Amino acid sequence: MEETRKEPAAPVEVADHPLVAHHLAVLRNMRTPPEGFRAALRRLAALLAVEATRDLPLRRRRIRTPLAPAEAQRIAPRVGLVPILRAGLGMVEPVLDLLPEAEVWHLGFYRDERTLRPVEYYCKLPPARPADVALVLDPMLATGGSAVAALAAVEAWGVPRVKLLALIAAPHGLRAVRTRFPSVAIHVAAVDPRLDRNAYIRPGLGDAGDRLFNAPA
Repeated sequence: MEETRKEPAAPVEVADHPLVAHHLAVLRNMRTPPEGFRAALRRLAALLAVEATRDLPLRRRRIRTPLAPAEAQRIAPRVGLVPILRAGLGMVEPVLDLLPEAEVWHLGFYRDERTLRPVEYYCKLPPARPADVALVLDPMLATGGSAVAALAAVEAWGVPRVKLLALIAAPHGLRAVRTRFPSVAIHVAAVDPRLDRNAYIRPGLGDAGDRLFNAPA
């Protein structure tokens, strides 16, 4: 009987860089004002995106500099950015600065406070022509419910390569994503130890959407 080989699970990459640690401290600090929070979030999103795109294939092309012809390379695949509303919106601009030709498609979920399960309220993915690579963006990976729902939508769209970028994750959320989508690479700035009874990451940074948009509950 032929043995079935299992593909190795994609890695969970925790960014290990002094700039990540520095901006993460700003992001976590309850005294950081909304404009400082937004700036730190943008910088962290850009740093994660650099790591997440490290293995994107390149296409050679010949260009001309002001002095002479030159061989150059450009990103080959069509990249789609898929922020999870609403906090994922804060990660779009810095990643789009790095990948200005990327497409942006939105998914919206809110958490049912009784069941703690995600409820979809918005889905904007085109019916055809899926991107070659999708970067799903959400600052917090807590229970993993929204991330799993978003990844399922992207998978149904037909994207062959998907990566998840989150600033702070909890072990519970990582397990949920890895169990359901073992081939999805996960890039995070930090992994915190636990969730509290309300499914918030501890120590975390509070509600990322509220702090991002200066809209406390």
